Amino acid sequence: MRQTRTRVLILMCLAMVLGYMPWYSFSAVAKYLVQEFNLGAGQMGAILSSFQVGYVLVVIFTGWLADRVGPRKVVAWATLFAAFSSTAFLFFARDFTSILVLRLLVGLSCGAIYAPGMSFLSSWFPSNQRGKAIGAYTAALTAAYAGGYLVASPLAASYGWRIGMLGTSIPVFIAAVIVFFLVQDRPPDVEQDIQPGSQAKPATTINPAHYGGTRRTLITAQILISVAYMGHMWELYAFWGWIGPYLVANLLQTGYAEAQAVSVGGILSALVIFAGVPAVWALGAFSDRIGRTKAIIIASLCSLVVECFFGFLFGRGLHLLVPVGLWLGFWVIADSGIYKAGLTELVSADRRSLALGMQSAAGFSLTIISPMVFGRLLEAANGAGIDATTATNWELPFLVLGLGALLAPISALILRRLPEAKLLAREGRERSEIMQD
Repeated sequence: MRQTRTRVLILMCLAMVLGYMPWYSFSAVAKYLVQEFNLGAGQMGAILSSFQVGYVLVVIFTGWLADRVGPRKVVAWATLFAAFSSTAFLFFARDFTSILVLRLLVGLSCGAIYAPGMSFLSSWFPSNQRGKAIGAYTAALTAAYAGGYLVASPLAASYGWRIGMLGTSIPVFIAAVIVFFLVQDRPPDVEQDIQPGSQAKPATTINPAHYGGTRRTLITAQILISVAYMGHMWELYAFWGWIGPYLVANLLQTGYAEAQAVSVGGILSALVIFAGVPAVWALGAFSDRIGRTKAIIIASLCSLVVECFFGFLFGRGLHLLVPVGLWLGFWVIADSGIYKAGLTELVSADRRSLALGMQSAAGFSLTIISPMVFGRLLEAANGAGIDATTATNWELPFLVLGLGALLAPISALILRRLPEAKLLAREGRERSEIMQD
């Protein structure tokens, strides 16, 4: 059974890497889209936010649907829709409005993949291994984001933005084939929430009395870990969405030619995002040992403190910018899977997909706002309608990202004072035992 679990995890991670590449394909080729369609920084922020709107609109419904028809089916069909919608962008993007709508459609498709995928993996892995499993899945998501930059930017620089975005759309069809035909559902007789070798039955409900809590404080704990996730998401997706234009602007400012700036900026952006791949897996596994809340506090503080000063490094040279960017790339995503793993330990198995969907909706609601706020602040600092890749004042937008992210460690500190934190702070072996009714 361990080999089957490993195979399922590998296939799901591979499907995620291939299926989520279109997420930042727009940011990767933004320089050319800005020029062709005369897009200002505020409009670009709105386009980035429209993708997140699509995600939020669908994620709760698909979480509910996954609890009823099975999460793998939802992931498979959503991946196929993502493949068609991302390819449609190449043929129907004509102006700001059409781009806004097309990115909304891709967001709707992607919104039905991640949360059901985590629920699916949670059904395969016991609680004391779940942080590592969901961390690996989130690491694959991070690699997909990096892959979008890595594939689209060089192709766009050489062959145009449509070929660049096509390079991130074709892999999504392969991802759909993997989920449809190679990934298998968990057999109904496999025990999921207990340690291997135990004869106990898996829990279908959560008993707060096991760790000194009540039903009311259990709900409070669920809310707090989701509020912490919102602070995390405020910073994360605006940083990922704007790191490409920021680096391209730096390269243009320091004398790079346009095509070279777009290509090198895309590759560097991919490296910054890819730095989070080992981070999210490693910290997820570490949280299985030290507890969820402690890991959240460590990662969020390591990220947000540096984020506040990142904009002040504009024009200082890649020798300083890249190492700091890699530090941010590592820590800004490191705790992402922990919020999900922690929530699965606070909800019943039969409501897991819906709970994850609601948490995702809460978190991604902030990602609708933060990229747009970033763009508006960039315009305020540099002039209305400015091309983001020619902006030179980036201090205020990054500062606001860091300050908003304070919501994560503050909420985690409050959560640690509740009885439910005893569950989230336990080591993996104890956590698996306490999940039993």
